[in-house]
Amino acid sequence: MSRDQVLVTGATGYIGGRLVPRLLEAGYRVRCLARSPKKLAARPWAEHAEIEMLEGDLDEPASLEHALDGCSAAYYLVHSMLAAGADYAEHDRRLARNFASAAAAAASMKRIVYLGGLGEAGADLSEHLSSRREVERELAAGTVPVTILRAAMIIGSGSASFEILRYLVERLPVMVTPRWVQTESQPIAVRNVLEYLVRVLEVDETTGRILDIGGPDIVSYRDLMRTMTQALELPKRLIVPIPVLTPRLSSLWIHLVTPLSHQIARPLAEGLRNRVVCRSTAAQELMPQELLSVREAIDEALGGYRVDGVETSWTDAGPIPGDPDWAGGTTFVDRRTVEIDAPPSSVFRAVQRIGGGNGWYAADVLWRLRGWMDRLVGGPGLRRGRRNPEKLGYGDALDFWRVTGIEPGQRLQLRAEMKLPGHALLQFEISEKAAGSMLVQTARFKPRGLAGLLYWYAVLPFHGFVFRGMLGGIRRTAEALPAAQGEEPSAAA
Repeated sequence: MSRDQVLVTGATGYIGGRLVPRLLEAGYRVRCLARSPKKLAARPWAEHAEIEMLEGDLDEPASLEHALDGCSAAYYLVHSMLAAGADYAEHDRRLARNFASAAAAAASMKRIVYLGGLGEAGADLSEHLSSRREVERELAAGTVPVTILRAAMIIGSGSASFEILRYLVERLPVMVTPRWVQTESQPIAVRNVLEYLVRVLEVDETTGRILDIGGPDIVSYRDLMRTMTQALELPKRLIVPIPVLTPRLSSLWIHLVTPLSHQIARPLAEGLRNRVVCRSTAAQELMPQELLSVREAIDEALGGYRVDGVETSWTDAGPIPGDPDWAGGTTFVDRRTVEIDAPPSSVFRAVQRIGGGNGWYAADVLWRLRGWMDRLVGGPGLRRGRRNPEKLGYGDALDFWRVTGIEPGQRLQLRAEMKLPGHALLQFEISEKAAGSMLVQTARFKPRGLAGLLYWYAVLPFHGFVFRGMLGGIRRTAEALPAAQGEEPSAAA
């Protein structure tokens, strides 16, 4: 099927964002369907000659028909747990039904590839894994053959399950865990998952098959914690399983300790009670490859963080809500300016460094306090960090902000995703002057009800420390950057 055109849905997600460049390397022409194609514009492969990006929604049959036209295969990598909240299962069923119907009407379509979840069927199967099985059934109910790859935990830098494991081990010397922490699973390295996803198109015998994929090791979650502890070179962790720790309590604890919200953590925690082990070796027999052990996969994933090589993250997925209507009603504005003795490109590089492990240039204690308070009320807090320490792209998560506008060398816009009684926006605008640059920093807040008004006036006294200090830090950083390096053109975002 070399040089055939394939469709990838979910390209803005964790697996989809890594699959696209590997398909291109294998010689395929790739078409991506996304609600927000701009989220893909900053990816290194966005300008590839064989890539096509379409805006569309799986809820809109017309956009699906257009996306599938001329494609011989389609990857279905959509999961709406982030977007649809508690109703994600029904939402996923509907989207899969729409996709199967549209694929059946596409004359060129030969097969659909779906990445699902391992787990033995039965009444005890978690809602999360049951939803994956329902998607399988909806896709298979159409006339286009479906290849289903079922995986347990995927070990890779930036995956939701891996982040839970890493943060729990890093932060907790003593862990009180659910009793099913002893349940067996068969994790697989993200590298191996991607290899299987690419190679299914080359092996005709995989058409219409359900294939279990996993690494060489069968381990419990407790074993995973111990291996992670060793890989991080930390002192031994005490793990205490207790029977009264429910999935809801587990998810709230995960929310406080890790970057994941309890809405995402709960279905993942519920899935721990299910044994997720391969029942067949057919995938490895049909598509042989070297499978990484659990320790090798964890070491490779941690290496991605150490060299700033987190290719995609669980935070990449999900819709970007539209900006509120700033016209009408009360909108509070805090606008500050500073002249900087550096070119706009250097100023923009300094602006891009805010947040994550780099800090916020000033009042980091206040930022951490605000992040801690946000976690307590169910928000993301600061633990999502950032994917790359130097560059940002449209749609990137940045602590409890989201990049909703970016023009290299000119503008960066952030929308708050923290729990707020209103809508907040933070924007940086850069203009060139005769002797350097002008940076305008604007914070906007549109309150919702009396609580919003009280919130604005409560935080107003801290703006001087936070925003004035941030401007000063950006100015010092931009002026310290080497001129030649600062004048390099920025990558399109």
